[in-house]
Amino acid sequence: MIRGRIFLWGLVALTAGLFGLFAYQLSQPKDEFIQSTMIGKPIPPFDLPPSVPERPGLASGDLADGQPKLLNVFASWCVPCIAEAPNLARLEAAGANIVGIAIRDRSQDTEFFLRQNGNPFSRIGRDDISAVQLSIGSSGVPETFVIDGQGIIRYQHIGDIRDSDVALLLEKLKEAGA
Repeated sequence: MIRGRIFLWGLVALTAGLFGLFAYQLSQPKDEFIQSTMIGKPIPPFDLPPSVPERPGLASGDLADGQPKLLNVFASWCVPCIAEAPNLARLEAAGANIVGIAIRDRSQDTEFFLRQNGNPFSRIGRDDISAVQLSIGSSGVPETFVIDGQGIIRYQHIGDIRDSDVALLLEKLKEAGA
């Protein structure tokens, strides 16, 4: 009888402790910022073939030509990539030079995606096995990087570009060119 009560009180204490731990974690502010390990480092060397016939491929040297750029990692099968397409068009209209890396995509799928959603890219490289994507510190699609004119990664935007992100990306691009 006493053993049963001790066991029961132990379970109550364990449950209360877990409840307190959960409540504490839920009360802490959410940190959505992920610090990239590639910020401030040069873009790794790469040379990707063209993803679509109407645009040249992309090489690391193209990102160190003295002009800052936005590097957008995307895929035709990526639903958030469709959602960000109008904001990529807004960035291009505001003067951003946007280059792209199509991840694990067939050329015809990328072409269809661009016909449907617009093509803000001056160059698009095809990364069939995500080797370049992983080497630059990208873990998913879409992701956008601000690259300065010397090929240094200055900023990483994880996820789709929303209306509220356009001004920030333009500011980061401007800072990268200064």
